[in-house]
Amino acid sequence: MAFAASPDPRPGNSATLVDLPRGHLLLRSLQTDSAVQYYLYVPGRGGEGAPVFVTVHGLSRNAEEHATLFVPQAETRGVVLVAPLFDEREHDDFQRLGRADRGRRADLTLDTIVGEVASMTGASVEKIRLFGFSGGAQFAHRYTMAHPERVARAAVASAGWYTFPDPRTDYPYGTRQDGSLPGVVFDPAKFLRVPIAVFVGLADTTSNNLRQNAQVDGQQGRTRVARARSWTAAMRQASEALRLEPLVSLQEIPGIGHSFRQFMEEGNLGDRVFRALFEADSGQKYEPDLGTQETRSGWLRPLEDETIAETQDDAVAAARFAGARR
Repeated sequence: MAFAASPDPRPGNSATLVDLPRGHLLLRSLQTDSAVQYYLYVPGRGGEGAPVFVTVHGLSRNAEEHATLFVPQAETRGVVLVAPLFDEREHDDFQRLGRADRGRRADLTLDTIVGEVASMTGASVEKIRLFGFSGGAQFAHRYTMAHPERVARAAVASAGWYTFPDPRTDYPYGTRQDGSLPGVVFDPAKFLRVPIAVFVGLADTTSNNLRQNAQVDGQQGRTRVARARSWTAAMRQASEALRLEPLVSLQEIPGIGHSFRQFMEEGNLGDRVFRALFEADSGQKYEPDLGTQETRSGWLRPLEDETIAETQDDAVAAARFAGARR
């Protein structure tokens, strides 16, 4: 299913490729629903035929900061940048795509935004490149699992917790559909074919704004680091069970806590994300930056940083990793 282009602009609210400013970050409202806003950046060379990069904020709803900090990469690569703003009133459950009776469907809102951007810029939106940080990383990986046909590649950073490829467990902890997302079917034979790069800072071990309960702690671990490891291992094991090439990789970056700006400015997250999402399209093999905890094969090697405390959930995640690597 492709993104549907939005209707022709309404009188008084027209926007076309010709009159959209290039090289400037714009805050726009949907032509069909002024309550929905998003940031848009069209590179200097224009948007016609350009790929679309979507970056999704976390609970702080810092969409403008996301867009602003990714502008240099978008301009350099000639990419149309979109940063949706999922407001708390309309999209309180955006991290989990907007389950029934919990606000609007955030996945469908993004589809509408992308369709409008395509109609205004001429950008190529058959498949998007999708990124999210924290709560946005929750949205991004769940959107990819729910709509793999719409995503070329995805990257997620510092997610609080994940949906595991487990058909025995109800969504959002697993992929057994409980009726909360009408029309969505989680098909591992499809979503496991989408390359996903996972990023997490090794100092991101606090419990601030982190969901903690017996189910998620037992399934995934007690820190964002442990949960990233557990989910990566589970996705790779699910791929191998279906005789598919594992396409989920993990990079752990020393010294980075739970801060989008710090990750961008000190952890080189912008370049890491764009390499993961776009480098393969240029015919080059995607490889992680030197100095990360990822090997050249795209997998994780055991931690060597003795400043990272050994915890029980780290040990469990390490055991899962070892099993997935064999």
